[in-house]
Amino acid sequence: MVHVDLLIINANVLTLNQNNQKAGSVAVSNGRIVGIWKTSEPPRDAVSVTQETEVINLKGNTLIPGFIETHNHILGYAQSRKLIDCSSPLNQNISDIIFRIQEKVNQTPKGEWITGQGYDDTLLTEGRHPTRDDLDFAAPEHPVIIQHTSGHLSVANSMALKIAGIKKGISDPQGGHYGRDNSGQLNGVIYERPAMAPLMAVTPIPNEDELIHELGEAANEYIAQGITTNTDAAVGGILGDDLKVHLKAAEKGINPMHAQLMILHNLLREDGMFSGYTADQLDHELRERSNNRARLDSIKMFQDGSIQGLTAALRKPYFCDESKDGDLYQNQDEFNKEISDLHKRGFRVAVHGNGDRAIGSILEAYERALVETPRVDHRHRIEHVQTATLDDLDKMKKHNIAGSFFINHVYYWGDRHKRLFLGPERAERISPLADAVDRDLLFTLHSDCPITPISPLFLIWAAVNRITREGNILGSKQCIDVFTALKSMTIEGAKLSFDEEDSGSIEIGKRADFAVLDADPTMVDPREIKDISVCLTLIDGNVVYVKQGVSI
Repeated sequence: MVHVDLLIINANVLTLNQNNQKAGSVAVSNGRIVGIWKTSEPPRDAVSVTQETEVINLKGNTLIPGFIETHNHILGYAQSRKLIDCSSPLNQNISDIIFRIQEKVNQTPKGEWITGQGYDDTLLTEGRHPTRDDLDFAAPEHPVIIQHTSGHLSVANSMALKIAGIKKGISDPQGGHYGRDNSGQLNGVIYERPAMAPLMAVTPIPNEDELIHELGEAANEYIAQGITTNTDAAVGGILGDDLKVHLKAAEKGINPMHAQLMILHNLLREDGMFSGYTADQLDHELRERSNNRARLDSIKMFQDGSIQGLTAALRKPYFCDESKDGDLYQNQDEFNKEISDLHKRGFRVAVHGNGDRAIGSILEAYERALVETPRVDHRHRIEHVQTATLDDLDKMKKHNIAGSFFINHVYYWGDRHKRLFLGPERAERISPLADAVDRDLLFTLHSDCPITPISPLFLIWAAVNRITREGNILGSKQCIDVFTALKSMTIEGAKLSFDEEDSGSIEIGKRADFAVLDADPTMVDPREIKDISVCLTLIDGNVVYVKQGVSI
């Protein structure tokens, strides 16, 4: 007879194990699953229930493994909630954005920074980016920067450019560039991280305690969506010492989720914080500093930008502008060398690749590294994988390269991919999940929050239905079934995180990380999956979220 701390009864349990078995009750001891029964309650002699045992009667609700979100920016999201909302349809035109900036100006002392996020040039009536002139008009005595919805572009006013030292004669860096008007003057639009670096270096950030508090608030929103393991996809330099913030929030339990960290590659270079480290050494340090609540996911690199920003590197030009095909972030030889160095040191590498030319570049670098230093279970990753061709997917399979797909592109930008960015043929195949399934690739889905809202159930809905914002179905041949989509957010996420022995499915011995849903995603109309509610979230057998109105 097993003593249990937690007993879950009268449940519709989707174990999402290899055989997709269902069950009716689950027992937990010391944060681990110790019993699973098909019946709604365990046999009387199977478990020892005492006054200390917590019994949760789910009354037929659905118990699933906790969701595993493999690519987002939780600390960036925590910060974005305080910025001016420049998104559409809230803002119909540039005048609306100017009005919101001016509202902030009236509340802000002269000379202090004003920041906004989420503008989308293709949804504004002008059909263009705001410029430094627009922002100068809105705030002539404040430095201003607003971020594009993609996260890969920004617009700055004259004062912000001056503070950052960005002047007319500045050269464009590899992988980025500065927008200019017809006379060659800087127009304030800044494309990609390398070009934005001078601005990021001078933009004020909150202090450490504020960031830890904000991360905790964001984490509460994540667990309300049933997320129990989360990966921040760019840690180390964007918000100052954001690594320290993550580790302290994990150590203190302010972020209750299991934290996976993608460390930016520059920290592993000769002049970086972790110069000379191996993967084991860095993982050990992260675990030690976080009370074993955070661990190394991978080393993060970028090799192109955003399709909607026209900066993703494509093999064929953009549909709306044949003079553009995007840019690679790094020279191929240098890129190959850095990937090989990280690979030899035992790191798993995750590289941002939206355009098919960037995906090809990433695959070349991985292939060279694997030829030089063979390693069977590396699980190197490509992030987003928006426009991967069949040949690209075949190479991913050949070299065991995993993918994390930004499926929300279909809903949020799919119509414009078809009309503007990629054209009908390429747009039909963005996020080619069915082709990935056919090749038995290891893959997951992700939100890239704050680029799109955090919601695993929405991701699953998008993968199953491929419905766009305008109500069209984009690429019906790339739809996948509900079980496959669910597994991409649970057990496949665990595999991608090297954590499949401990999480991702409801099996004896694994952590008791659960989400409780008010409907079974495998039984409802597929179009209703996004409307399912998360009632409870449990991490290590502890209830960390209860939906308002739900009693346990």
